[in-house]
Amino acid sequence: MSSYQRDTLLLFVGIGILLVVATAIGWYLKRRLKSPNSVIDNLNTRINAWWVMVAIIGVAFLLGKLAVIFLFFIASGIALREFLTLTPITRYDYWALLFAYLIALPLQYILVAMSWYGLFSIFIPVYGFLFLAILAAITGSTYNFLARTAEVQWGLMITVYSISCVPALLTLPIDYYQDRNLLLIAFLIFVVELSDVLQYVFGKLFGKHPISPNLSPSKTIEGFIGGVFSASLIGACLWWITPFSFMQAGLISLMITLLGFLGGLVMSAIKRDKGVKDWGKLIDGHGGVLDRLDSVCFAAPIFFHIVRYYWV
Repeated sequence: MSSYQRDTLLLFVGIGILLVVATAIGWYLKRRLKSPNSVIDNLNTRINAWWVMVAIIGVAFLLGKLAVIFLFFIASGIALREFLTLTPITRYDYWALLFAYLIALPLQYILVAMSWYGLFSIFIPVYGFLFLAILAAITGSTYNFLARTAEVQWGLMITVYSISCVPALLTLPIDYYQDRNLLLIAFLIFVVELSDVLQYVFGKLFGKHPISPNLSPSKTIEGFIGGVFSASLIGACLWWITPFSFMQAGLISLMITLLGFLGGLVMSAIKRDKGVKDWGKLIDGHGGVLDRLDSVCFAAPIFFHIVRYYWV
């Protein structure tokens, strides 16, 4: 067994143990509180959904690089649909949407699979943005032009470009870290998502002061502090699956958990603006795919470029 296989196995065994403990706690609380409790029921639903999501990611890791890229391609496609479903669509948006779904989305992931950094890093932010504006203009409609164009551009940036930065970690040739880049993906997702979970737990246990009542009433200062710093400490302890030192892993974990939290606030602001609570209903207890990846969307591009700049 190679060191990569051993470390991957240890990581997923550790995650499995955490899920078993969480499942046991959820079962105990449900048995102890015999009357229906919405908080406990929601917690158990979230835990069950995490079992499924971890299993899907584990299978993709087992199948290798292309399977991981394809998994995030599917996630981006679903997230893009969730985002654009909430935007007002007119017949003048037909060509822009066609470009988003049939050209920008698949081409971005093809470029990632080809490891063509020079193009996948600017394709959507530069060429995609300009071309979407051109497509909107040639329809001849000026109605709500800027808002219509910006919403599709934002959708592509958040759900395609940002999410594609996760599998793009596989393209980085890091010295003394060959064939281990999947563990970087595991580190990023685990730390950011763990921060979300711990913020939820600390918030339910100790939360008294809402951090932004208008955007996300359930997020509290106590939950934020407890979740971010505990997840950062755990991230530091996972230095052995990364090319980072203990201190570097801790600082990077703090950075991506903060970005994840702020990204969650931005996405909550968009949802409140659209008058919805969740982006979708695909995942029980979590909402849609974008509800689960909103934190990753803001952490992934920064994490990718920090690693590329300092470790490649």
